[in-house]
Amino acid sequence: MGKAYLKVAVVYLTLGVLLGLTMGIVQDFRLASVHAHINLLGWVSMAVFGLIYHFYPAAADTKLAKTQFWLHNIGLPLMQGALAIEILTGASALIPIVIAGSLLIIIGVILFAINVFKHVGSASSKKSDRHVSA
Repeated sequence: MGKAYLKVAVVYLTLGVLLGLTMGIVQDFRLASVHAHINLLGWVSMAVFGLIYHFYPAAADTKLAKTQFWLHNIGLPLMQGALAIEILTGASALIPIVIAGSLLIIIGVILFAINVFKHVGSASSKKSDRHVSA
């Protein structure tokens, strides 16, 4: 799972950088919050998840990790796509989609927290713990 998270993180990095570049070129910064969310929830969070799952394979090889992956990667595009359209057009009817995407991300983050507390530092991860100093 770690590799999948890292590869998708790089996709979000690319999207975030391209959005930032585009905003700078056209001098329209209305999507700054979308840019920030793509970079933080997409690039940074996915990379951190991926690294943790790389170093703790017991956590990566769980239904929690797989479910979290899909919740996050459905929720973030839904949330940010709908938010971008709402910002640019004023279509407030999209706010429920923003909320739904946000809820998917929050549920995914809760699953990640459960997974970390359940599998990182457990007997099955002791081998990995030797390679990661806390």
